[in-house]
Amino acid sequence: MGPYGSTTCSGASSSASSSSSSSVTKPPADIDGCLADAGYKVRSSDLRHVAQRLERLETVMVNSPGDLSHLASDAVLYNPADLATWVDSLLTEFNHQPLISLPSDLDFSEGAVINNPAALPRQTWTDNSAVISAVPQQNHNQLTVVTAMEEDSGIRLVHLLVTCAESVQRGDLALAGSLIENMQALLTRVNPSCGIGKVAGYFIDALSCRIFSPQTVGSASGSVHENELLYHYFYEACPYLKFAHFTANQAILEAFDGHDCVHVIDFNLMHGLQWPALIQALALRPGGPPLLRLTGIGPPSPDGRDSLREIGLRLAELARSVNVRFAFRGVAASRLEDVKPWMLQVSPKEAVAVNSIMQLHRLLGSDPNRNSPIEMMLSWIRNLNPKIVAVVEQEADHNKPGFLDRFTEALYYYSNMFDSLEACAMQPEKALAEIYIQREICNVVCCEGAARVERHEPLDKWRIRLEQAGFRPLHLGSNAFKQASMLLTLFSAEGYRVEENQGCLTLGWHNRPLIAASAWQVMPMAEATANQQAVGIINQNNNPNRI
Repeated sequence: MGPYGSTTCSGASSSASSSSSSSVTKPPADIDGCLADAGYKVRSSDLRHVAQRLERLETVMVNSPGDLSHLASDAVLYNPADLATWVDSLLTEFNHQPLISLPSDLDFSEGAVINNPAALPRQTWTDNSAVISAVPQQNHNQLTVVTAMEEDSGIRLVHLLVTCAESVQRGDLALAGSLIENMQALLTRVNPSCGIGKVAGYFIDALSCRIFSPQTVGSASGSVHENELLYHYFYEACPYLKFAHFTANQAILEAFDGHDCVHVIDFNLMHGLQWPALIQALALRPGGPPLLRLTGIGPPSPDGRDSLREIGLRLAELARSVNVRFAFRGVAASRLEDVKPWMLQVSPKEAVAVNSIMQLHRLLGSDPNRNSPIEMMLSWIRNLNPKIVAVVEQEADHNKPGFLDRFTEALYYYSNMFDSLEACAMQPEKALAEIYIQREICNVVCCEGAARVERHEPLDKWRIRLEQAGFRPLHLGSNAFKQASMLLTLFSAEGYRVEENQGCLTLGWHNRPLIAASAWQVMPMAEATANQQAVGIINQNNNPNRI
């Protein structure tokens, strides 16, 4: 039976609602009466004709090689009868093949039971006559036709994704596997290159990997060279990493004011993309530039090359060209928690800045056999007594213990991330940037335990954690806000937004913050002790087991 075979009335009349659990076939006259009562000036016998014409129009507009922009209309039609006339007038402009048949789940057969048309999904009735929109694409004239069927399929995809995640959480992998097959079939009805089609495709792949081949998850993380390359393209394609670098650099530059010997410790060097701008800014500092030491942490090269040293040499050449005294030290480590303070060779005469761009969340995994990596890291950072700790993290909550909560949060977060990428014009870079994000999704969805390193947490949780570790916030000044706002002018998209949040800055897409930048300094010992005692009292009072 089609999807409408058991639709029940939900309020067209009191008599209809009282029999919503029954399924009684009505004659065409009664159906026409229901349609008239609901405000539809169309007979039931005409519905098949309207649906066929819409499907044919979709095929013509998508496949026609010509410029169809003259067919675009801002008119919104809510009357299926009027729509049929309009569609027929458009089809007369094409010499197309005979009508194609409808998919089985949209076939309004004579035996279909429709108790109340008004209670049916709006995508079936109203939206079929309202959601034909023409969107000109950059660099080529192509119409993207969004039909009611595609919209409905997108909604069903989201519902099935969440249902599948719930099945995984329960351990019902047989049901989850069957849902994967259903979703893969639904993907053929949506545009896989944008919108929910693209996002759903990535999440279906991640779920499929978790269910059917969990042993291959580790190999999907890619080589060091691949990850660095994808990171570079993500940097170029969208403003997120540029925002992180510019905001952190501005805060570090202000913290170094008045110091003649400064030392930056970068937790993830990644081609050194962040540091040319800081070197040039220090070169222009009134009174002359300081001596700059840079310690860059990164993974060891699998091919035996000293890639960290190569990056250091390039940065040294730049520093020499602008008369900045410069020294570089590379620290190779497969994991950030493997780095120890003695490796950094910090001098007490230096003003130290610690720079962490989307790295601290990787330390949030817990192991009952050892101390918390994040607590150990924050402890020795505090002992370095840095002038500033610049922290940029994804504004998301992907570290929840329940898989379903983590999955739904990731689905919403990355939907916004992909929407923002669609607005960027950097086509080749954008395609590779999407692979960078896809690998994040795969880690969030597929991995557990030590293998799950993408444990993003929102700014509010980082505030609590850093304050408990003995840090207090440094307000990012107006200069950082101005620079971040100016950065967005390089991108044509109007949906990006920089906002101030209690001294921190966030960059997001429309109303959804996606990354957050903050700056911190070490609390004086007395203040840190008092803060820890206050936190301990609060935790004790909130302990449900307290007698």
